Amino acid sequence: MTGPAEVRCMLMRGGTSKGAYFLAEDLPADPAERDDLLLRVMGSPDPRQIDGLGGAHPLTSKVGVVSASTDPEADVDYLFLQVAVDRSEVTDRQNCGNILAGIGPFAVERGLVAPVDGETSVRIRMLNTGELAIASFPTPGGRVDYSGTASGTAEISGVPGTAAPVVIEFPQGANPLLPTGRVRDVIAGTEVTCVDNGMPVVLIPAAALDVTGYETPTGLEENATLAARLREIRLAAGKLMGLGDVEHTTIPKLSLLAPPTDGGAVMTRTFIPVRCHTSIGVLGAASVAAGLLVPDGVGEGIKEVPAQSDRIRIEHPSGFLDIETSVDAGPGGSAPVVRRTAVVRTARKIFDGTVFPRPADTAPTDTAPTPAPARPLGGNDGSAAR
Repeated sequence: MTGPAEVRCMLMRGGTSKGAYFLAEDLPADPAERDDLLLRVMGSPDPRQIDGLGGAHPLTSKVGVVSASTDPEADVDYLFLQVAVDRSEVTDRQNCGNILAGIGPFAVERGLVAPVDGETSVRIRMLNTGELAIASFPTPGGRVDYSGTASGTAEISGVPGTAAPVVIEFPQGANPLLPTGRVRDVIAGTEVTCVDNGMPVVLIPAAALDVTGYETPTGLEENATLAARLREIRLAAGKLMGLGDVEHTTIPKLSLLAPPTDGGAVMTRTFIPVRCHTSIGVLGAASVAAGLLVPDGVGEGIKEVPAQSDRIRIEHPSGFLDIETSVDAGPGGSAPVVRRTAVVRTARKIFDGTVFPRPADTAPTDTAPTPAPARPLGGNDGSAAR
């Protein structure tokens, strides 16, 4: 496989992630050729991704592929691709709500959607899941305003400074909120709640895994005992949630829950699947928020959800993320149903131009890093983060 020697590309920050955005027509139509090209664009496999656009972390090794939609309910189609850092692997088995934040502005920039003077809304079909999202963002004078200087700014944890708000609303999804049909499951001897409000997530009380939930992401990643337990839970949960064998995928996500420390509803530590997220993904947070509203879930006794409010603040290692959501009991006492989910994100165009992929004949072999030795729990890992 060779592919094009250069490709039109826009590098954008979407929420707390960073990725390369492409028009589908600028990439090979064959998925295998496309994935080979994207590995070379991002510099994988290589722990540093030194020879490509990737930033040596799953959060900065992402791709959004956009095209005009044939669905009358959508303006554009969005395919999310996660490019592995240290493996020759590109997967579409998950979605990404952070990269989603840049899809609307990108669609306007590439002429797929005509902007409106003031604010533009773009209806997005997420091909990974088949679900829809509506992104609204300022376009004064018919141009995307990334800075928000002309229309107001928003600040999100995990991103320095402020930028124009991108409001993303998710209509009610078709998938059941509780994929296993139960509020609680016992997996590998641990009580969990499996939820899917746009992203399959397993909610786990941190204390049930002998951690506090306030440790640093690095400290948790270096805990070999915890990693083994999380892997066991994830593999079993994947089958229970109807996802099949998830050995080589990044879903379901695992979110550890602990009592909040700064006025939120809950503190989280989320794994994707073995790296601990320095914040939390948008769709993952949407699932966590909805899961907290399910009566008798594992969040009981941990969560502090405000009464008479649809806004759920999810605390994470670098701050918080606010999710607006509501969950009602299903008809006749059936399974709970999510009525609405919305979130405010920001996005920024970093560069727009041409990327030159690494030549096909210089591809390295997979270079998965050696796991770091386990560190003891407690001490500075827990108290400092708390």
